[in-house]
Amino acid sequence: MKILITGATGLIGKKLVDSLLDKGHAIHYLSTSKNKIVAQKNYQGFFWDPTKGLIDEKCLEGVEAIIHLAGANIAKRWTPSYKQELIDSRVNSTKLLYKIVQNNSQQIKQIISASGTAIYPESYSKVYDETTVEVGKDFLTDLVLKWEKEVNKFDRESMIVTKLRTGIVFSNQGGALPKMVSPIKMGFGAVIGTGKQIQSWIHIDDLVNMYMHVLEHQISGVYNAVAPNPVTATQLTHTIAKVLGRRILLPNIPKFIMKLFFGEMAELLFSSKNLSANKIKNTGFKFLFPKADKAIKDLYK
Repeated sequence: MKILITGATGLIGKKLVDSLLDKGHAIHYLSTSKNKIVAQKNYQGFFWDPTKGLIDEKCLEGVEAIIHLAGANIAKRWTPSYKQELIDSRVNSTKLLYKIVQNNSQQIKQIISASGTAIYPESYSKVYDETTVEVGKDFLTDLVLKWEKEVNKFDRESMIVTKLRTGIVFSNQGGALPKMVSPIKMGFGAVIGTGKQIQSWIHIDDLVNMYMHVLEHQISGVYNAVAPNPVTATQLTHTIAKVLGRRILLPNIPKFIMKLFFGEMAELLFSSKNLSANKIKNTGFKFLFPKADKAIKDLYK
């Protein structure tokens, strides 16, 4: 199968491309940098600029499925201009894809889009699943709502539409986990806030396998891309320390200090999302790393 991927050079995209190529699929990918466009066997790049509505429509030649991962990194200080970039990078890119897909919808059978768990309300006890109609009340919730609204338009083209609402991705190559590991490794680890906030997470290998699973089985709908065993911030911090052979000696870090360093983006560190993975499990998906200690040992042992 030939697959078009956005965000192919990102943390998730790189591993997903490797897995798809290993399975014999051919890849077309979109890049905003002409310097990153290469042409190799089964791996061809094409230029696009969603901010200007520009895209090389040859990217769709022979494509049967789209995997949409593009979006600016949320783990940066949220200035007003950067908040708009976070929205535009997701909304405008999805709009542009939909615009060109309309003329090729009979050829393209499926789109799988990344999404975010920020759509859900804060929760310490109630477990939320994909049937939840309640939503959060912060900036990231608004971001995900706008993003998914654009993805939903693909339903009009009689395509299989899949959205994976992704939790904290555990990887040793980037994302949140190395930022947690680094101070603990140096002996300066501490629990953030009360430590009661619940972290819904997923090992990057499970996430990549989940994309492969919904692609190969043509599964539609919205799914929580999270492991079946969320942990509290305290549990996660102490699990990392145990794997690294370190101790947590410093007191908990209060919210106001984190806000001094990171501004509004610090809300990410105090968010509590208690999410169910049952729906994706019921499709036959098997997690390699259902528990946090096993996932962290795999990445850091």
